Order: sequence, then structure tokens, then C-alpha cells
Amino acid sequence: MSALSLDGLSVTFATDGGDVDAVQSVSFDVQPGEVLAVVGESGSGKSVSVRSAIGLLPDTARVSGSVVLGGTEVTGLGDKAWEKLRGEQISMVFQEPGSALDPLFTVGFQIVEALRAHPRDDGKRMDKKAAKARAIELLTLVGLPSPEQRFGYYPHELSGGQKQRVMIAIAISCEAKVIIADEPTTALDVTVQAEILGLLRDLKDRLGCAIVLITHSMGVVSGLADRVVVMNQGKVVEEAPVRELFESPKEEYTKKLLAAVPTLAPAASDKFVDKTGEPVLEVTDLVVQFAGGVGSKAFTAVDSVSFRIHRGETLGLVGESGSGKSTIGRCVAALQKPTSGTVTVMGQEISGLSPRALRPLRKRFGFVFQDPATSLNPRLTVGQCIAEPMVVHKYGTASDMTARTKELLDAVQLPPGTEKRYPHELSGGQRQRISLARALVLQPDLLVADEPTSALDVSVQATVLDLFESLQQEFGFACLFISHDLAVVDRVSHQVAVLKDGGLVEMGTPWKILRSPEEDYTKRLLAAIPVV
Repeated sequence: MSALSLDGLSVTFATDGGDVDAVQSVSFDVQPGEVLAVVGESGSGKSVSVRSAIGLLPDTARVSGSVVLGGTEVTGLGDKAWEKLRGEQISMVFQEPGSALDPLFTVGFQIVEALRAHPRDDGKRMDKKAAKARAIELLTLVGLPSPEQRFGYYPHELSGGQKQRVMIAIAISCEAKVIIADEPTTALDVTVQAEILGLLRDLKDRLGCAIVLITHSMGVVSGLADRVVVMNQGKVVEEAPVRELFESPKEEYTKKLLAAVPTLAPAASDKFVDKTGEPVLEVTDLVVQFAGGVGSKAFTAVDSVSFRIHRGETLGLVGESGSGKSTIGRCVAALQKPTSGTVTVMGQEISGLSPRALRPLRKRFGFVFQDPATSLNPRLTVGQCIAEPMVVHKYGTASDMTARTKELLDAVQLPPGTEKRYPHELSGGQRQRISLARALVLQPDLLVADEPTSALDVSVQATVLDLFESLQQEFGFACLFISHDLAVVDRVSHQVAVLKDGGLVEMGTPWKILRSPEEDYTKRLLAAIPVV
């Protein structure tokens, strides 16, 4: 018997702009002990199809067809019935952990809550002491550093990759029969990604659970999946065992997806820019420390980091989750005050400026946040989100704002009418494209891009990177490009800086750092890249 089966599933969303057919007559199943990968471009219906299997579609969704979970028909189930199934029968690793975790409770509390929500085999619930010990064990299992200490952290005190590891710990806590992994490694660096994939393989083998993997990473698919379902525009276009699909794809759409996978090209050459003028950004001896919890020491997130970026240049900042990449990005955009050191933009030191003094300078910054779900205002339409910086800085007339918004929506490959929808009505990849459009709306001098392509499928990622490079050539903005995807960094960067534990390990051209690194840490990052 299948662990999960979808038969003729269709899902339609009612929106202000009319009905949207997200899924159309989709059928597939997954067996116990099997990993089924569901792939396709952003908005293809991957997440909507599988969310129907765990009862997490919004009230605006109309569902037809059949979804059978472990022999139980689950379409139309009420909340009470779902409470018994979620956790024990089926669980989910969400794509955006920043919005899935409750900001008011520690991560340890949230894991304990999941553990104690369901009775054990003897009918009793796990006591708090045992649940805490198991929670720390789970945090250790998913590779969270210092799990005893981080048990008491709140979500905002963890990096994006660390939050994702907490989500995986919650999902596996009750050893569900089916685990839905919606982009489980999107926010993870390559070394932790390799560890998480190994963990999911172990769970599949040890527990015999079925895993439904939703991803745009073909490297992850080849390293974990047994079978692959390819979706496009809400329909299944191809289904095959993983080796067969990669070696001889039948559909043109599948071939296009595989051709768009970024790689470290062995014959690539370095790009150069004129560095004779004043740098757009100069960071000198930057140190950022955060106060520790009760009885613990202060934590040094960034330790004496220095670099500079000139006009038209991109510096790729890489390193494992928690290495300090995003903290540096926030300091550069004046969203975080450093403990010591300086951040200078266009000759002006900004780290000590007041919010009032910073306001006129902010139009010179663009920022693409790692988690688009929490950076876009849910009360504004997509068009209003993109135009918001123009409104704040009184840039142009209403017609100028409308024209600019439509121009950028077209540039990031979103269809007409998207400006009238709300962020929650879009997929994670579509929201990330909205974030990129908003960051570019004022044509900034400096763009800070924190994992700007992490939520994008490979074909749209390739298009967005083409867009990024052409816009940089046209407008000459400098860019701090933060990413764990080394192939993407290789493509867009003029310089690459490698961070570890808040310190700068080595820096140089992409050819030097990504093909002949000197440091063992960099070599380990390169060795962990999943190969298609």
C-alpha cells in the first residue's frame, strides 16, 4: 500500500483578480521507504499539490480529486482529524523557517511542544525532562552547533540555515510515516546540506518512512531521490526513476531544467573591473558581538573583517551557516550597528549615523533579504511592495511608479496581473523575485543580496542572474553577494571572500578561491557541492 497517493488532484484559488488554477489533475504516489522528488519551476504547483496531503491549504482553495494518506482519504478532513494525523502520520519541513517558527517561543520549547503533543505507545505523553533531552538530541542530530545552549535561543537569534535545521528537528521528532520536505536545504550551506541529506537518507532507511522532496536543486534530487515527478504549470509532465530521468529525459521542459543547472565551469576565466577610483563600499576591522544569555558569554558573530568593493564589482561572500555572512550584510546596509570597526559607503562612514541622518542615504542601498515571506508586507499588494521605496523617498509620480513596477515584474519573469496579488498568494520563488525587483526599483549604488537566488528554480535562477549581470553593467552598482551556492557565486563575482566562525579565511578571484584554494576549510566547502 502506498504511504501517500494523489489521484486526479485539482486545486483552484479564488483571488481578487479571479480564479487561479494552481494544480490540474495531478496523480502520483510514494511508497514506504522511498524518496519521491517533485521538481519544476516556481509556481508550477509543487508545494500546493503536496500541501493538500497535510491539510495546509488556505480557505481560498477549492480542492477536487483524491488524496489518500496511509489508507485514509484526507480530502475534506476537519481540524480535529488533522491534529491526530499531523506529526505521527505526516510532517513537513517548510520552505521558509523564519515564518514557520513562532517568534515568541524558544526553539527548544517548540521542539518539546511537538514531542509532547502526541502520546507514546503506552498512551502517556513524554514528560518535560525527557522531552528536553530528546529535543537536544534532535538538535545534535541535525547539526546545530552547541545544541544545549541554542535550545534556549529564540528564532531571531539563529541564522537562516540554523532555523531550517530546527524545522527539520521538529519534523522528524515524532518519526512520521510520511515526511514532506519543501525545499529543506534552500537556506543551508553545502556542508550542512550534505549532512542533512545524509540524515534524511538515514531516516528513510532506519524508519522506513516515505519522503516527498520538493526542490529546485537537481544536485539534491540526484543525491537523495529514488523517483522524480516533473511539474509545469500545475500539471505532471514527466515521471521516471532518478537515473533514467537524468540520463535520458523525454520532455523538452525537463531537458531545459537540467540544462539550466549552474556548475563550476573548469574553463571559466576571472572578470575584472576598474579599481582605480574610490570604492563604493569599504569595510574595515568590522567586529559584531551579541550579548549571551543568562550565565553565558558574549557571542562574536563577526571578527575583524575588512574588504572593499568598487563600482561595477561584485564580492561574493561565502561560508557555512552562522559564519557571519548575513550579519556583515546587515551592517553594510546600516541595519545592524557594529561593536567596532567602520563601514564606509561612497566616502561616508555610516555605522555611527542616526536613523534621521541615514534616511536620505538609504535610497542608495538595495537589499534582497534571505527570507522573502517575512520581508514583504502581507497587507500590501505585490505592486505596492515593489513601489514602496519610491513612495518613501518620493521618487516620481504615481504613473512613474506604476510603469517602473510593471517594468521590473517583466524583468524578473512574473506575468501581468501579479502586481494585484498579495505575497501569500505566491510561491516562495515568486516572492523572492518580488524582493529582487523591490531592491532594484531605485537603481541603487550598492546592492546587498542575501541569498537572492536561494528560493529560485534553476531556469529562473539563470534568467535572474542574466538580469543581474546586465543591470550591473548598465547601472554600475556595487554588490555584496551573500550565498552558499558556490556555482552562483562563481558566475557573478569578481572577488570571493570565505568566512568561517566570523573571521575571513581567504579572499581572491573566483579562479583562485574556487579552483585552487589554499585553506582546508575552503576545500571542504568545494568537496561538499552536490554533483548532478
